[in-house]
Amino acid sequence: MSNLAVICGSGDFPFLFLDEIKNRNIKFKTIVIALIGETNKAIENFGFLTFWVNIGKLNTIIDIMKTNLVKKAVMCGKVHHTKLFTEVKLDFRAIKLLGSLINNKADTILGAVAQELKKEEIELISSLTYMEKWLPNKKGFINNNFNNLTEDEIYFAFNIAKSIAALDIGQTVATKDKAVIAVEGFEGTDECILRGYALAGEGLVIAKVNKPNQDNRFDVPVIGKDTFEILKNIKAKALVYESGKTLFFNTEEAIKIANENKISIFGV
Repeated sequence: MSNLAVICGSGDFPFLFLDEIKNRNIKFKTIVIALIGETNKAIENFGFLTFWVNIGKLNTIIDIMKTNLVKKAVMCGKVHHTKLFTEVKLDFRAIKLLGSLINNKADTILGAVAQELKKEEIELISSLTYMEKWLPNKKGFINNNFNNLTEDEIYFAFNIAKSIAALDIGQTVATKDKAVIAVEGFEGTDECILRGYALAGEGLVIAKVNKPNQDNRFDVPVIGKDTFEILKNIKAKALVYESGKTLFFNTEEAIKIANENKISIFGV
């Protein structure tokens, strides 16, 4: 395999991905592209050659890859897309790219970035590479049905989330008593959950799914310990996720939080 660039956002994903690179004793050269304002500085502790770059500096990112003879790249970790409209200063290449798009949906933007990399003979590979152990296939209740959650409630939330995902709007919905309370937009999962709580209070059922035509090179659905910390704080009723297609990080810690706070977990 050719030299690899790991483009790191926020959260646990970049750390777990780089753990896999280390644990598998992979021989090809790996460099880290850390996004200023997103990536945790502790990413440098892995010892990989690390470059800190503003998310809007597309040409700089590509130049770093070319200088380091990178032929494959992977994206892992959360990037707050709303920054594109507020904080990020774009270079000319990024401005030109965004100006050519038919819309500014996350998939449209990231797909265009992938094409821009391809022009430079750099392949953007699946974010699920090496991450098989974090893709649980178990269906049904992962822990207990603490709150007498009904199948109607589960599949109401799940089906709404799949419908929203099919429109490429978001991958998360917050429901309560079979009513849609909040739908994820550009703001991301955590903010969607908190907005649902602000609107309807405790007892939410959260559903997280992938898109019908999910491009696994980016925006793969992720849940984990941090998700359940938020669910604990808002006293959520349940989390429903798409089994085999959702990355479930720090599983044991997440389930422990869920059990201690009577949050049911259901895989569909």
